[in-house]
Amino acid sequence: MVTSKVEYLGQLRTECVHLASGTRIITDAPVDNHGKGEAFSPTDLVATAYASCMITIMGIYCESHGFSFTHAYATVEKVMSSAPRRIGQLIVHIDLTGNGWDDAIADKVIRAGKACPVAQTLGDNVEVDIEFKW
Repeated sequence: MVTSKVEYLGQLRTECVHLASGTRIITDAPVDNHGKGEAFSPTDLVATAYASCMITIMGIYCESHGFSFTHAYATVEKVMSSAPRRIGQLIVHIDLTGNGWDDAIADKVIRAGKACPVAQTLGDNVEVDIEFKW
């Protein structure tokens, strides 16, 4: 089954449609690569997907193990590399405070998050620095 449709809108902008839900995302080339930077760039989406995937997997893990999971907040900094132009580093801060976990539960939940599909896909191709607060 096809996941999405991506249409070029001109001026380095695309519209991405998630076919199952109809949700739309506009992308724009970043300012440092000929764009206007008025929306997520494709590499911004990859960086954001990393944190989103980790939090989602942590939620699934907590749900399946009966752990509270009422709060998660992440910020992501994307650092580009050149030759070739690519995502070189992601700096991720994840705040998990307020879930009432002890260190043992936090360790299990974090380990589950670090094994998310996006992390597995990027593998060793991108340096990832993650700081967790719980």
